[in-house]
Amino acid sequence: MASEAMDLSGGCQCGAVRYRVTGEVGYPHLCHCRMCQKASGNFFLPLIGAAKEDFQWTRGEPSWFHSSKPVRRGFCGNCGTPLAFETVGDDYIAFTHGSLDEVAAVIPVEQSGVEGRVPFYAELFTLSETHSNRDDLPGGIGDVAATNRQHPDHETENWSCEAT
Repeated sequence: MASEAMDLSGGCQCGAVRYRVTGEVGYPHLCHCRMCQKASGNFFLPLIGAAKEDFQWTRGEPSWFHSSKPVRRGFCGNCGTPLAFETVGDDYIAFTHGSLDEVAAVIPVEQSGVEGRVPFYAELFTLSETHSNRDDLPGGIGDVAATNRQHPDHETENWSCEAT
């Protein structure tokens, strides 16, 4: 399980739930199983493991959903961000790669649950690319930036999560 000692932090989009990992992380992977697809609302769910003794919730606590008898998934009850995957009774917890403050700090090493991988996955990287200008929104990207309620990608002593 263990790979490299790290000091990582992360949390949900609104900042109500934050965590810190101080220790070894392991098995950073992309899970393609249907349950992870549903839990993330995406084609796959990137996860990273850590010993529970090296993982702490530093602000708030996640809400939990038992997606099966042995597995529960943690998410922010306020904004819905998927945050964790835990096998009940295990000494390890998996946290979502995308919830890290520094996403690029850990590189995935494997893809699992490939039997559920969407057939067009290999073609995703051949799609044309554009930068988002959000001309479809009143005020465009400027309005998005000016009204951004997303928690910054670093620890904050105080943060007020505004829900609408």
